[in-house]
Amino acid sequence: MEPIVYHEYADAMLDRAVVAAQYFKSFDQKTVDDIVDAVFQAAYEARIDLARMAYEETGIGVLAHKVIKNTWASLLVYENIKHQKTVGEIGHDPEMGITRIAQPRGPILALTPLTNPTSTIIFKVLIALKTRNPLIFSPHGAARKCSRAAVDLLHEAAVRAGAPANCLQFITKKHKDYLFHIMRHPDLALILATGTRQIVKEAYASAKPVIGIGPGNVPVYVHETSDLDLAADSIVLSKTFDNGTVCASEQALVIERGVDAVLRPKLEARGCFFCTEEQAERLGPVTFDSQNRLMRADVVGQPAAVLAERAGFSVPEAIRLLIAPCRGVGPGFPLSYEILTPLLTHYAVDTYADALDVSFKLNALGGRGHTVSIYTNSEAVIQDFIARVSAGRLLVNTPATQGAIGGLYNSLNPSFTLSCGTEAGNIFTDNITTTHLLNIQRIARRRPNRRWHAVPQEAWQDSRIDGKEIKRLYNRNY
Repeated sequence: MEPIVYHEYADAMLDRAVVAAQYFKSFDQKTVDDIVDAVFQAAYEARIDLARMAYEETGIGVLAHKVIKNTWASLLVYENIKHQKTVGEIGHDPEMGITRIAQPRGPILALTPLTNPTSTIIFKVLIALKTRNPLIFSPHGAARKCSRAAVDLLHEAAVRAGAPANCLQFITKKHKDYLFHIMRHPDLALILATGTRQIVKEAYASAKPVIGIGPGNVPVYVHETSDLDLAADSIVLSKTFDNGTVCASEQALVIERGVDAVLRPKLEARGCFFCTEEQAERLGPVTFDSQNRLMRADVVGQPAAVLAERAGFSVPEAIRLLIAPCRGVGPGFPLSYEILTPLLTHYAVDTYADALDVSFKLNALGGRGHTVSIYTNSEAVIQDFIARVSAGRLLVNTPATQGAIGGLYNSLNPSFTLSCGTEAGNIFTDNITTTHLLNIQRIARRRPNRRWHAVPQEAWQDSRIDGKEIKRLYNRNY
């Protein structure tokens, strides 16, 4: 039997991407914008069909919410980027003599997740085409069909509008060694990694530039100064959205006991079920693998009733969200970790200081740099959280899922790739968008630094001239 030569497959795919990248370099802004407009139209018109395909193939989440995700990824992202200049000169400072020129990065490998397969593809295609970068897609194995359909649809729309052939490609081979060779190919410019911890880790191990993400584990704190009806509405809206599959969804409710007594009936009226301690104990091993410290894949995006049934109890049909008490954070407390499902861990604490401490511990356990949500009308509380927690997105009075994605309840860039800074191993702490996919060339015209040239040469030759004298000479007359 002939041995499989993985590098030949990678070479052929990157050769096609390099040719597409060369064609892209000659495009002007109008040509790029026409292509992006055509792709947006195709994605928007197919939003329902692609959502249905994703829902049926993956078996997770809520169909109607996947339609909304596809709408966010097409409409919100398009509206955010459509007027941006991404070709040629994008800025000029005549006084400083600096001109900024936008250049594409080159072929990009795009890793996409199980939880948001078609919406992530739509998002990445729009920002990549806007910046003239070819994409090669590697989807999650359990979402290959819907992902391939999305890529094929958008590629057809792009080429029809004037984009080069093979501007979007799809890794059709399933063996991980094909992906391994593409990740390390010398012609690959960048990896745009959204997916499981393992796949993001493998991307970083490739020695290629990577724009990655971090895990969530988002605490939500409700302060006594907050609008409790708004808090109840927002938390339920966010945590039940697509059955909690977005990494920015709330994972733990932190609240002082007095406020908890008032908020609890409001949450119950909105379809929440407060579990007993015994029920919470049962949910732990059902939803979380304590040995490997990972959420169990088979519970991701499953309805609250399914989780309860697997844990050996039942809830009324109208229940949308389970809220389970927890007495600690870290090993030994499985519900204190990120679990992408409609299950919200509940910490009722005695004091505000306790609430700050628990929120910090949850954030540090598995969500550094990602997102923290607080409900308060006190600026002092906001400042306390800024000083204590590590969050690229500190959301105030906002549903965490919709708030972190951006463009709905705030002015953050609409994005399906939420980077989390160096504490999560990411280079950016940002909602990734077009600006992160550009190489910026700077044209620097001669503008002599008169202060430097005015310092006499003896200043660099006479050791008796100390630092204060150098500073005086440098600054004199200016």
